[in-house]
Amino acid sequence: MSDRVRFEVAKAKEITETDFDLVTMYDCLHDMGDPRGCAGHVRKILKKDGTWMVVEPIAGDKPEQNMNPVGRLYYNASTMICVPTSLDQEVGEGLGAQAGQAKLSEVIGGAGFSKVRRATEGPFNMILEARI
Repeated sequence: MSDRVRFEVAKAKEITETDFDLVTMYDCLHDMGDPRGCAGHVRKILKKDGTWMVVEPIAGDKPEQNMNPVGRLYYNASTMICVPTSLDQEVGEGLGAQAGQAKLSEVIGGAGFSKVRRATEGPFNMILEARI
């Protein structure tokens, strides 16, 4: 297995290898200062038939869809952690933990992904599949 899988620590935009079959991100795209730049970089390093799996906090696209116990918790966390973290980085877009699928799909699609779908969800996260 060591000839097929390895683990490295690197800034996303410093990854120079290409032709990945799968790129995964867990609960971090909304925290990034430049999620659009990240999406563009992922697009560049994936194979043509590769998949980007994006796990993000579950959220509706409108505030009223998030008025539930999980949504209230995520709005708190977003205000205290997610948005300030993003704003303190390069670009500073500030998507926040309640970005919702429509906004995330717009960010991902803007990088050249033609298909973004919710593959599954749980009580706390949605899992998006993005394909070129």
